[in-house]
Amino acid sequence: MGISGFFGRSNLSKIEVKVDLAPEIFATVKTPVSVTVTNKRTFLPIFLLRVTIQDKELFFPFVDAGDTATRYIDMAFAQRGKFTMGLVSLHSVFPFNFFTRYKWYSDASSFVVFPKLQQCELFSFNQEERRLKGEHPSDKTGYESDIISIREYVHGDPIKYINWKATAKTGDLKTKEFSSLAFQPVVIDFTKFDIEDTEKKISCITYMIVQLIRKNIPIGLKLNGAFFAPAVSKNHKTTLLTELALYGSHEQ
Repeated sequence: MGISGFFGRSNLSKIEVKVDLAPEIFATVKTPVSVTVTNKRTFLPIFLLRVTIQDKELFFPFVDAGDTATRYIDMAFAQRGKFTMGLVSLHSVFPFNFFTRYKWYSDASSFVVFPKLQQCELFSFNQEERRLKGEHPSDKTGYESDIISIREYVHGDPIKYINWKATAKTGDLKTKEFSSLAFQPVVIDFTKFDIEDTEKKISCITYMIVQLIRKNIPIGLKLNGAFFAPAVSKNHKTTLLTELALYGSHEQ
């Protein structure tokens, strides 16, 4: 029992766990999360380790001394807003499967879950109206034409555009980036957007922002007395989606 206790406690010592979330997380949609375990010990490996995060469990059968191992899970959040990762549990039955030993720590790092994506009739009408006004090719990014680069995977990228060869080389999901089309800017006024249900309105506007920026269409937003001028950058999209995610909360 003494030997079992010594090796069992040692097996959970000097372990570093790092959780990496996808750059964009949308409510109700599964998103890939990577969990990396680092063995900080000089000699002893880690055996039969299980890591539980947000009720999701990952199994690491063996991590050599000084080495790291990464596993992936899918996570989903029911609603928009600001969240913390919360309690992380490490447990193992090593060495003799007599007892399960546990170790916990609290991960206070926070992240924002963007609103649920929901297509609406207003967006379909807007798209049809813009097509009638014409469009012209652009060498900026989108999903319309030729491949122009390989970049990091972002939630919402079609699975068929993942570059598996580049993913295998780097260990991180990579996406093919295509040239797109250029259009005139769009400005959304939240108070004048013709949907009564607030959550449905937020979800519809979120969908519009994601789709229009993906097509390289500059989009702006009037919300809570603030005006965000039309743009198509990644930072601009994150700003707009964050504002919508925190709408009505004390975090705004």
